[in-house]
Amino acid sequence: MEPKKNPQLDLRRNSLLYFFVGMTLVLLMTYLALEWKTYYQDDSWDVGELKVDDQLIEDATILKIKLPEPPKPKIQTPPKIEIKDDEDDIIETFIEPNDVDQDTKVAQVEDVAVAEDDIPEEIPFILIENAPIFPGCENEKDEKTKRECFQEQMLKHIRKNFRYPEVAQEMGLEGRVSVIFTVQTDGSIGNIRLRGPHESLESEAARIISKLPRLTPGKQRGTAVKVPYSIPITFKLN
Repeated sequence: MEPKKNPQLDLRRNSLLYFFVGMTLVLLMTYLALEWKTYYQDDSWDVGELKVDDQLIEDATILKIKLPEPPKPKIQTPPKIEIKDDEDDIIETFIEPNDVDQDTKVAQVEDVAVAEDDIPEEIPFILIENAPIFPGCENEKDEKTKRECFQEQMLKHIRKNFRYPEVAQEMGLEGRVSVIFTVQTDGSIGNIRLRGPHESLESEAARIISKLPRLTPGKQRGTAVKVPYSIPITFKLN
């Protein structure tokens, strides 16, 4: 015969109820734990209630600073007014009018002084009215062709008299020498200025320019003037 269980002692009878009750308690405890707030005890103290020993209280030192007295204003002495006696009557000088009228005499032409033309002593080659003329260019028809002929003859003169310095060849010197010279009022060459990479090249350029023939001087308004001219001479080894 099988034993029968007492339905009053069956533990699973109210298990679902116990489960919900337990879950509710757990949720309640979790909520309380999350919402629980704590406050720190206020340890601050009131400074106004602090009692300080009288011996620790020091009197503030009072400094008395004597400021300098402001400068006294300068009183300017009023100018002394002197009353002079009346002067004698002054005779005024009569100024005659110089207006031109029918009685005015006309000056003679010979008596009129003519101012001389203010022509500069030196005028650049590109600005002068009549540029210097190289020998052989006198028969050119106009000023433009004379200038072109001058430059062509200068190049021919340089190629004809060009000689490479031996010292420069041995040293392998090359470069350009800038030459500036002035055609004087008598057609001679003067005031030669040179700038190049070496003295030997500058000396050769000066020698070439010194062999220039006498030129026809440049003229400004018919007056001979000094004319500076510049030209480069290039030294290049083959």
